[in-house]
Order: sequence, then C-alpha cells, then structure tokens
Amino acid sequence: MFREMRRKNQLLSSEENIRILNRGTSGVLAVSGEDNYPYAVPLSYVYHDNKIFFHCAITGHKLDAIAGNEKVSFCVIDKDQVVPEEYTSYFRSVIVFGKAHILDNEDEKRSALEILAAKYSPDLEQGRLQEIEKVFNRVCLVELVIEHMTGKEAIELCKERS
Repeated sequence: MFREMRRKNQLLSSEENIRILNRGTSGVLAVSGEDNYPYAVPLSYVYHDNKIFFHCAITGHKLDAIAGNEKVSFCVIDKDQVVPEEYTSYFRSVIVFGKAHILDNEDEKRSALEILAAKYSPDLEQGRLQEIEKVFNRVCLVELVIEHMTGKEAIELCKERS
C-alpha cells in the first residue's frame, strides 16, 4: 500500500523517527484541498502513542479538507544543513501517513490538549491548565493516527553514524 524507500541505506530506524518527532516543534500537514489542489500547512504538533495531535480553529481550510478526505501526510524536518562546497545538504526528516479526524469526545480533546501544551510549556502546569480552560470551547483538536512512517537522512550523515 505504501511505497518502499529506494535508498534503504539512508532509511532511519523507527526509534530514530520517533526521537525526531518528539524533538521537533513544527511540521507540515499535507491534505487534499479544494479542486484537488494539495494544501500543505505548517503547524505545531505533539507526537504521542503513534499519533500526531495538533490544534486549530474550529473552522477552516484544513478541516474542510480533512472532512473531504481523511488521508493525510505530515513531514518534520530535523536537519537541513546546506554544504555549498559539496553542492548538497545534510538533511534528516520524517514523513508519516495516516488518517486524521477531529476529536469530538471532550475527555479525549482535553487529554490531547494537555499533552500538546505540556510539550511547549513543560514547566508551567498551572498556566497551561488555565489556558486550556480559557480556549477549550473555541479550539479544535485533530488526531492523526499514523499508518506508515519513514525517515531518511543524507548519505553523509549515515557515514558519520558508522
């Protein structure tokens, strides 16, 4: 169902993919947009239990696209170091494919919001709980259940690992 990566020697392990998702702070969500145009939007996220969670307004382009087609992809770039003298870049990234849906259950929504807020404000528990209460009724939480994940890095980085 999902294509195999051609350059298997540059393939990252599942564990490294998860480390990248955990340390990343932003990624790009790609959906099937209006008139079959792809729509890719950068956003903040959290990885948790083989899922990606993100929040957004309760209406908008990405939610309309998800309602039309739940299949999405999400990409996180971990490293992008341009090396001019080698005419290349040393890169590392992860892409996930899965199905996205809005969390309608209030307990699931609150739990996902707390996990997301803890990632970005780990030492401010009281403040983040107050913020969640303040915005809870006017924020949407989306859960992306990961079906397939691959990570890849530049051959030069692979050689450094060896």
